[in-house]
Amino acid sequence: MRNDHFYERYHRQLILEGFGMAAQEKLAGAKVLIAGAGGLGCPALLYLAGAGVGKIGIVDEGMVELSNLHRQVLYSVHDIGKSKVDCARQVLNRLNPEVEICPLQVRLNNSNCLDVIRDYDIVIDGLDNFQTKYLLNDACALLLKPLIYGAITRFEGQVSIFNVPSPQGSVNYRDLYPRQPGSGETMSCNEAGVLGILPGIIGSFQAGECIKLITGIGEPLVNKLLTYNALTSEIYTIGLSPSGTGSTLIPRNEAQFSARDDQLSCTPGAAVIEIDSAQFCALIKDGEAVVVDVRGPGERPVLKGIGHLQIPLPQLSERHSEIKQDTVVFVCQSGQRSLTAASRFSRLHPGSKDIYSLKGGVNGLKSL
Repeated sequence: MRNDHFYERYHRQLILEGFGMAAQEKLAGAKVLIAGAGGLGCPALLYLAGAGVGKIGIVDEGMVELSNLHRQVLYSVHDIGKSKVDCARQVLNRLNPEVEICPLQVRLNNSNCLDVIRDYDIVIDGLDNFQTKYLLNDACALLLKPLIYGAITRFEGQVSIFNVPSPQGSVNYRDLYPRQPGSGETMSCNEAGVLGILPGIIGSFQAGECIKLITGIGEPLVNKLLTYNALTSEIYTIGLSPSGTGSTLIPRNEAQFSARDDQLSCTPGAAVIEIDSAQFCALIKDGEAVVVDVRGPGERPVLKGIGHLQIPLPQLSERHSEIKQDTVVFVCQSGQRSLTAASRFSRLHPGSKDIYSLKGGVNGLKSL
């Protein structure tokens, strides 16, 4: 028998037509894992805890940083430098002490991912890097766990539900994007930017889809992809079907999953020397090195006071001959695309030049 606090807490849901006590009991018995306690994970965590999901797991290796706070609404300036999962647990316990919060401060990898998700009914993807997104998708597909996908960049976000059987078949992330992009081929939010409210909207969509899956109400986004544009407030949904390729890229069993090294497909093909901001300053001070900015037009901040070439990464293979100097330093926003550029350039000029990548990119540069 539920106490009076239970009815008072969930009263607005309990009185909904088609919801009632039966749906609330399903929420109380559900176990949901949220992978990533960042921009997407924060609103999803808040609303699922508020809704009364019985057990919520949080997996994230990160610490709270000042740059998180414009979009990661679980944290404050007092949390900077602290574990995200611990801070999230404290906030959620204050919001709803009836919910069991299970924090895990680790990075998902091939050796732990299956064990982390095995005990949960539904997994929510709040991740911000492709390598772990593909890893999580493959683990969920292998264990037949519904995966609520979310992605954001700049002003646009996407939501879908994968690995749920339907008359059309079960779709997974690889049916949409078969193989993960190589390092530097796409920009992260750290490089491209993101409007602070956008992950709040998309993460809330994910929480809503999770509640629909658990309770059986409404029409979840199974085999559908919802796209939202914050600039125009346009929302459109397209149907998804199994591609015939997506399922073939999933490991056949747990042993194959654990043995596979997904990181190999993300790393540059040639060895690259990374330098920090102090080494960068020393190199450009003597005037012998050329700085090559591989960001796209309009990316900020601009390299002021530093002579440089602007060659966006997609144009490097065609324009590499413009780089005449023997010492070359590639830079980008965060140091990822510059690694790819340096590796690509070293293959075009094997052994003939000194080639570097600025670690941390323009974001990590100190005042010169």
